[in-house]
Amino acid sequence: MAGSATAAVLVPGTASAATTVQCQVTYTVANDWGSGFTTNITIANVGTSAWTGWTLGYSYSGNQTLQSGWNGTWSQSGKAVTVANVSYNGSVAAGATTSIGANFTYSGANTAPTVFSVNGTTCNGVGSPSSPTGTTPSTTPSTTPSTTPSTTPSTTPSTTPSTTPSSPPPTSGAPALHVSGNQLLDSTGKVFVPHGVNRSGAEFACVQGKGIFDGPVDDASVAAIASWKVNVVRVPLNEDCWLGESTVLPQYGGATYQAAIESFVSLLHKHGMAVILDLHWTDGVYTGQSSACSVATATCQKPMPDAANAPAFWASVAGAFKNDQSTVFDLFNEPYPDFAAGFNAALGWSCWQNGGTCTGINYQVAGMQSLVNAVRGAGAGNVLMLGGVAYSNDLSQWLAHEPTDPSHNLVASWHSYNFNSCSSSSCWDSQVAPVIAQVPVIPGEIGENDCGHSYIDTLMAWLDSHHTGYAAWTWNTWDCSSGPSLISAYDGTPTNYGAGYKAHLGTF
Repeated sequence: MAGSATAAVLVPGTASAATTVQCQVTYTVANDWGSGFTTNITIANVGTSAWTGWTLGYSYSGNQTLQSGWNGTWSQSGKAVTVANVSYNGSVAAGATTSIGANFTYSGANTAPTVFSVNGTTCNGVGSPSSPTGTTPSTTPSTTPSTTPSTTPSTTPSTTPSTTPSSPPPTSGAPALHVSGNQLLDSTGKVFVPHGVNRSGAEFACVQGKGIFDGPVDDASVAAIASWKVNVVRVPLNEDCWLGESTVLPQYGGATYQAAIESFVSLLHKHGMAVILDLHWTDGVYTGQSSACSVATATCQKPMPDAANAPAFWASVAGAFKNDQSTVFDLFNEPYPDFAAGFNAALGWSCWQNGGTCTGINYQVAGMQSLVNAVRGAGAGNVLMLGGVAYSNDLSQWLAHEPTDPSHNLVASWHSYNFNSCSSSSCWDSQVAPVIAQVPVIPGEIGENDCGHSYIDTLMAWLDSHHTGYAAWTWNTWDCSSGPSLISAYDGTPTNYGAGYKAHLGTF
């Protein structure tokens, strides 16, 4: 299709004498690609009493089929859709709103529903309290947006009708995210540009018998991160620790590790930050090109995720966070199957997409398509990040090998350091800009190894001009001369490198 229409349904209502619920629902089709669509729904409490919990109900007239949803527990039976609140948005004060969204597939007509209920009470049609249920909504859509991605996204998408009530973020403060075209949007339809940091430790401390994290992860340390105007934190994880493999001390693995990660994510959300969970260290014996580790366990960085355990890891993580759309899944930190295949790009990209038996890799590989399938099969519609080859520095064939995603919620992950091969603006123009024009790109790691910030200054200026954010490596108190460390103390005291990054974030 050349464009997508926006259907808005405004249905203020009053309750019967037996209930205090009074509601107004705004239904918007934010993006329609012909075989599926994204809907954003705003639920307003227009009564005088607060809600302590809510359940929305409505029905479609066609074959619209739920794929994934956010900011609520979504379910469908036949044509009927039900959405129950989640922990952070059950309380809705009088005069307040809450926003939810979902992706659906369909064929034929995509007619907007006209009748909605909250807690069993119909939100009646436009007009006085006596207006009949199901009053026909306005058929005049707002400006139809082009489905051709723009490299200059508007900060106020045209798909939001002027009559839509203002919608605050979830009570946790963390933005619930989804993909629309080449933009990352929050639950209100606002473009989300990530400005973040990596918080390393959970990928290595547990397998080294040192604990679960490197340094504090308490409220004060998280508040220090937020004080830099950070809106997203990338947290690297360990496959063996999450799955509770026998090679991990029990006090640092399995349910204990999972609970610690979930608690840390909740704390980050409490401070208004989205989270990226990254599969960093995985299993598989590797002895080929660029090998830094030949052991079978998840104690180092491998060229690709393993088929034996990586899909199980992501199915488990997806099950834990499938109702948390403020958490993004970075499927594998830094793939380098092209290096393993003797620096053969064609073999590398084929392995990246399809997995299986890959040249130069001793174990069976889980390709990106299989990891997407594992997450979606677990019922999670979360945004997924997929890093390219050459340690996520090469995106040249990302679009040609993009996996199929029924939720249409994929993001290209890119890593950029001063020592990478693609470290010049000419390379960024030729390799990265074409991807930004088609899908959201999140530079999950940026940095430089000289304790300065001249490289990231140039890089961030380029990314800013393309309306694309970034996450710097790393919020750890390591020696800045041996790697990009942003801080010298967990109270947020910056290194010289960190001072440059902090100053740049302060301009937003």
